[in-house]
Amino acid sequence: MLLVLILGFSSGLPLALTGGTLQAWLTDAGIALPTISRFALVGIPYTLKFLWAPLLDECMPPLLGRRRGWGLLCQLCLISSILALGMCSPRDSLVILAIITFLVVFFSATQDIILDALRTEILPESAYGVGAGMYVMGYRIAMLVSGALALHLADATDGVGLPWGTVYWIMASFLLIGVGALVLAPEPAAPEQPSMSATGDPARPITPQLSLQERIVLPFIEFFSRPAAISIIGFVTVYKLSTMMATSLTVTFLMTLGYSKTEIGTVTKIYGLIATIAGTLSGGALMTKMSLKRALWAFGVVQSLAGLSFLLLTAVTPNTLMLIVVITTENFMIGLGVAALSAFMMTICSKQFTGSQFALLSSVTAVSRVVLVSPAGELVAAWGWPAFYLFSVALALPGLLLLTQFDAWIAPPPEESAHSLNWADFSIIGGFIGGLTLIAVGPLVEAIGPEGLSAANIAKVGASLFCGAFVLGFFRGKARTNG
Repeated sequence: MLLVLILGFSSGLPLALTGGTLQAWLTDAGIALPTISRFALVGIPYTLKFLWAPLLDECMPPLLGRRRGWGLLCQLCLISSILALGMCSPRDSLVILAIITFLVVFFSATQDIILDALRTEILPESAYGVGAGMYVMGYRIAMLVSGALALHLADATDGVGLPWGTVYWIMASFLLIGVGALVLAPEPAAPEQPSMSATGDPARPITPQLSLQERIVLPFIEFFSRPAAISIIGFVTVYKLSTMMATSLTVTFLMTLGYSKTEIGTVTKIYGLIATIAGTLSGGALMTKMSLKRALWAFGVVQSLAGLSFLLLTAVTPNTLMLIVVITTENFMIGLGVAALSAFMMTICSKQFTGSQFALLSSVTAVSRVVLVSPAGELVAAWGWPAFYLFSVALALPGLLLLTQFDAWIAPPPEESAHSLNWADFSIIGGFIGGLTLIAVGPLVEAIGPEGLSAANIAKVGASLFCGAFVLGFFRGKARTNG
């Protein structure tokens, strides 16, 4: 568990360095606001990491094994790129800084693939819930270090007043903790290799001579050959939709009630962080006493009620103590759901393709975060805040309805269906991957493409592809199940 905590810390550290902390650096350097906002585009690899995850599952590095070898290489590249970032000057070499920032994000996303797979493979299934809690705790602590601590070190007024380059070098040194942990970590045993021909039929064992195409598609073929694959995708997409909708406009909601920016920032960042960690750890601890299925049901209901806590604030005048209670309760409830969903994703992934399949499932959540939550502002304008939060609670129903199929999800697929797909199945896979890709690259296309292309419209096209693949896959799965 200490190892999982450190891996979570290594995973979370680069996020703020390429997000809020970098924005503060660029602002200090006098960079224009539109330019600063465009730096958000470097986060695209976090959503598209499933595209190169299969190569990390299939290719073996020369040292330390499949997981530790790639993990160590990613961390060394991360340290080098963050050090290089600290050597840049936003005023004199903004383009170079943008390129290096993109490399940091790419190595960070690649590290996430490896570390998600490693913790899944070294933990017994009975410890997945606790492991998820420890990982999230490490991740959140790292965000605090690379966010709040980094800003304090760079603050010349109330902080230490170090140069930004020095701050980034200090942040890079924290990753040495992860390097040491990976060197000492156990290397998971490589699972027995499956068989597949170039056409998707069981044929010959995997060898180093496999084509690039085979290496890329095999993890997705294994997953989508399961009759329940589509309902699993749907469940991961909507399980946390209720909480995403409820929290999508938190700052705006609190400001309309009269809370100050300082109150909102302090309470949401400090108390919210502590409550999320406590909720995730509590969820993991409770899951050692209950089945995964029961935990998903119980925590799914509890997290959906988080939206109701906001209604308490509408009944009283602005009150800091009440704000603390509501934000703490809300984040604790959400933390329970995080533990359950993370444990489910760890359980459902094939041990042969853990990195690829976990990356795919984590990318699927972008559909909720980017597309399904986008009408929140229009809903508030039409209905008002109370009805909006009641509606957010109701959005838990799709995930709970899909959860009724849990037993089919964990049942082993029929042997005759393994890795045997036809054109319809490949169309489904292409629809999912194409839809996720369009959702991810929409902001980039809007920034550099011709006029008239907006990220919102591109995301809608991506969501249409995703939903079309879901509908086709649903009926395809029914047909396969019925023989």
